[in-house]
Amino acid sequence: MADKTSFTPDEWKRILEGVMMASVAVTAADPSGLWGLLKESFAAGATLAAGKTDAGSSALIKAVVADFETSEGRGLARDGVKERIAGSKPAEIKVQGIDALRQVGVLLDTKAPEDAASFKRWLQQISQHVAEAAKEGGFLGIGGVRVSEAEKATLAEIASALKV
Repeated sequence: MADKTSFTPDEWKRILEGVMMASVAVTAADPSGLWGLLKESFAAGATLAAGKTDAGSSALIKAVVADFETSEGRGLARDGVKERIAGSKPAEIKVQGIDALRQVGVLLDTKAPEDAASFKRWLQQISQHVAEAAKEGGFLGIGGVRVSEAEKATLAEIASALKV
């Protein structure tokens, strides 16, 4: 079973960034305004936190969650994502997010093959929960759809990038 010590510091940073990019890619695919952004951020955080107590979570998922519980771990991930998306437009951010997830998938397949499938499914679950968190379209919460076509397309791209 893989954990933080199974990776170099740079590889670990990429894994932490990947967790954040799983939600950022979906949010960038179809920006939902302030309230939508908040709902999507909370959904990502809730799914991340659930990894700590979920009996099905691997040691690798629990190690990532534990790192996100520290200011150092959150800062490392946040700073890496900021570097990656600085000056980018939403469409570019989505592409960068999917690329980051593709890189994490390859890294997991190489360095943690026994945990790769469950970790990738967890990243996909984060993306799905973010997509479902806020209605897209409509007015003042009336009308709209739970998951927009742009978000559905992004979820499919994420699944493809992660090979799940």
